Amino acid sequence: MFSPLIVNLEAIRTYCLKKEGKIIEDLPFDEFVLVFKVNGRIFILIMTEAHPLTINLKCDPERAIELREKYAAVAPGYHMNKKHWNTVTLDGTIPPRDIFAMIDHSYELVAKRSKPPIRKKLTKKKPK
Repeated sequence: MFSPLIVNLEAIRTYCLKKEGKIIEDLPFDEFVLVFKVNGRIFILIMTEAHPLTINLKCDPERAIELREKYAAVAPGYHMNKKHWNTVTLDGTIPPRDIFAMIDHSYELVAKRSKPPIRKKLTKKKPK
């Protein structure tokens, strides 16, 4: 798993662009909210002007609650369905490996609902 010492916009951008499937980087809302999509579906929103940097990630509802209880920097998704999305503030309190694991989880949830070739590859992944 990718885990730089500092989680910043460029590290997240590089990580997301390396994901499988048709990955699109876009600014569909305004020039300050960068999104990454897999096969046309958003898996991460990045508030580029927020300090500290803030991201929204899709999450399994039970896992979302666990993450919110574990980390003060994880909250219900801002402007999103709060049951299925978390807002993560990248203030240095969450280990980088956990942030990238959250990005992976969001990507996998969204990619599972995409075209069959991506779904098949994801289901063949070895358990961690």
